Amino acid sequence: MSRIVRGGLIQCSNPINDDSRPVAEIKQAAFEKHLPFIDQAGEKGVQILCLQEIFNGPYFCPSQDSKWCDTSESIPGPTIEALIPYAKKYEMVLIVPIYEREQAGVYYNSAGVIDADGTYLGKYRKNHIPHTAGFWEKYFFKPGNLGYPVFSTRYAQVGVYICYDRHFPEGARLLGLNGAEIVFNPSATVAGLSQYLWKLEQPAHAVANGYFMGCLNRVGTEAPWNIGKFYGTSYFVDPRGQFLAEGSEDDDELVVADMDLDVIEEVRRTWQFFRDRRPETYEDMVELLP
Repeated sequence: MSRIVRGGLIQCSNPINDDSRPVAEIKQAAFEKHLPFIDQAGEKGVQILCLQEIFNGPYFCPSQDSKWCDTSESIPGPTIEALIPYAKKYEMVLIVPIYEREQAGVYYNSAGVIDADGTYLGKYRKNHIPHTAGFWEKYFFKPGNLGYPVFSTRYAQVGVYICYDRHFPEGARLLGLNGAEIVFNPSATVAGLSQYLWKLEQPAHAVANGYFMGCLNRVGTEAPWNIGKFYGTSYFVDPRGQFLAEGSEDDDELVVADMDLDVIEEVRRTWQFFRDRRPETYEDMVELLP
C-alpha cells in the first residue's frame, strides 16, 4: 500500500504595507491573515503544512531598521503556542518560519516544527545569510548553528531549508543523508534572476537527493521598500523532478499536493546517487578555500 502524504503551502501578501504603524500591529495582522488558510488546509486534509519565510510580518530586511527586532520571539514561544491547537485540531504537522530571538541582540531566521499531536519537535535556523542590495539579512540574523536536522513527524521525515539556503547544494545533500523524505523551503524572493533559478535549483536538489520538495514564496509588493514583486509560484516537486502542484504569481492561496513516499525507494533503486557517492574524494570541499 502506497504511503501517500498530503502537503500544503501557503503563499500570502503582507496585509499592512505601512511601516509607520506599530510593528506589533503589523505582525498580528500578518498572523491573523494566515489563519483562514490554515483552516482551509485542515479542511482539505493537509497533513504537513508549511508557512512562508517570516510568515507573521513583512520581509523587513531592506530596511536596516532595528525596530523590526521587536517582532522577534523565542522558539518555542507565543506564535508556536498559538498554532499548537491548530495542529491538534486538524492532526496536521506545521512548519512555522518566524524571526527568532535567542537572547538580547542574538537573532536567527528560523522555523519551528509542530507535530500532528501538537508536540513541538524542534527548529531549523537558516544557515546561509545573504547580504546584498535589498537583502541586508546579516544586519538582522546570525547564521544558523543547529546543522541540518530532520524531524520525525507522524507522516514523514521532514527537513527545512530557508530561502537563500536553496542556492547551496551541500546542505540539501546533508538533509538527504540525514533521512529527509520531504524538504520544505519557505522563501521571500523577488522577480529577477532568482525567478529563473526558482524552478531550476530545487527540482535539481529533489533529483540529486531522491526526495520531495515543497517550495513556497510570498506574493505582492511590500511598501515602503518596494524591492520588487514577490512572485509566488509555490510548488511541490517529486524525486524525478516532476512538478506536482503549482501556485500563481499573484494570488494569496493554498497549494496542495499528494506525495507518494514510496516513489523515493523506486527512484533511489534506479539512481543510486547515495551508493555511488565518493566522500573520500571531496576533502577539498570542506577546506577553507576561496
